[in-house]
Amino acid sequence: MSKPIEATIVVVDDEPSIRDLLVASLHFAGFEVETAASGSEAIEVIEKTQPDLIVLDVMLPDIDGFTVTRRIRQEGIDAPVLFLTARDDTQDKVMGLTVGGDDYVTKPFSLEEVVARIRAILRRTREQVEDDPIIKVGDLEINEDSHDVSRAGQAIDLSPTEYKLLRYLMDNEGRVLSKAQILDHVWQYDWGGDAAIVESYISYLRKKVDGIEVEDGSGQVHKVDALIQTKRGIGYMIREPKTNAES
Repeated sequence: MSKPIEATIVVVDDEPSIRDLLVASLHFAGFEVETAASGSEAIEVIEKTQPDLIVLDVMLPDIDGFTVTRRIRQEGIDAPVLFLTARDDTQDKVMGLTVGGDDYVTKPFSLEEVVARIRAILRRTREQVEDDPIIKVGDLEINEDSHDVSRAGQAIDLSPTEYKLLRYLMDNEGRVLSKAQILDHVWQYDWGGDAAIVESYISYLRKKVDGIEVEDGSGQVHKVDALIQTKRGIGYMIREPKTNAES
């Protein structure tokens, strides 16, 4: 029995090897995929397909990805855009967000990261459309209306700052967030701030979110799997643990 299609995605990249890898990975993840190799072809495919999301290379042989995004936005197409960029350039990233992009991945990238970011973007945009107050990562839930938090059916009491940090992590499920990004979003420190405060609050969250104990079918009590992960030297992320079938 085939998987249900999770979403339709247009992949735009002029390098056949990258296109093929992305198509294979996205098909395996349950997405329907259309492709384009240039900016002008991308506009035609996007207008015809009306996709749920666009994976768009910035550097294309005719018109760049920023121009493609401007044009489809002018046509009223509001599908989210995940940019692929070969340069880790702040100016490129700012430009991408300014023209209507939603996120970016720097080449070389891992296919797992691309799929995780796609799902995070789709979840955010669908929540906005459906106005669903419930955000989930595995058995962890946040109700945005009531600010209630629970894991495995057990209520979790969080301070306002802990809640804001957890909400930011869940909004970016599968994406590593640096301490600087977290400081900027949670504490609005645009001057660097003290990274130790991030470490402290991550520790608080781990105790409350990953310290929950549950009883299994045999009556044994054990801790839930850890959702909050540290990527040494990079930052923190939240991700649903892989099952044995996925590993």
